[in-house]
Amino acid sequence: VFRYPVDIRQTFVKRVIGVPGDRIRMENKQLYLNGKALVEPYKYHKTDYVDSYRDNFPSQPNSPLYPRGQEMIEHNVKDGLLVVPPAHYFAMGDNRDSSLDSRYWGFVPRENIIGKPLIIYWSYDAPTERLASPMIGLDHLMDLATNFFTKTRWKRTFMLIRGYPIQ
Repeated sequence: VFRYPVDIRQTFVKRVIGVPGDRIRMENKQLYLNGKALVEPYKYHKTDYVDSYRDNFPSQPNSPLYPRGQEMIEHNVKDGLLVVPPAHYFAMGDNRDSSLDSRYWGFVPRENIIGKPLIIYWSYDAPTERLASPMIGLDHLMDLATNFFTKTRWKRTFMLIRGYPIQ
């Protein structure tokens, strides 16, 4: 759990993929850490196609990045690998095809880290773009009122969050 580097008023929950000194790359959606392909049972992909930047990272961005993300690509890529600098972390979401994460906005500074998540108290299948706004809109409230029982992901609700060892 950390304060979002682009807007520290927002709190994000993502998986830490890289710590200081780690070397990261993705090739056709497969994540490599320090030269080793990772086994990631928690990740999922919603798309069948391979995006030239998102799924082959680091590479030439195919859309504008946040300034910190652009700076990360310009200053921290060595020999085709992203190198995590001191006092920074690289975070990614489990939904790799639709995650606003370090690939786009850069590293998480150590001072932004708040702690570890413990439990999923509620999981709801809402369109991601609705959650991007800090304000709850009428359409979101209507969606909750009409779909609470069908869109609540009951199998995830009240589940403890666990980390996975890097394999």
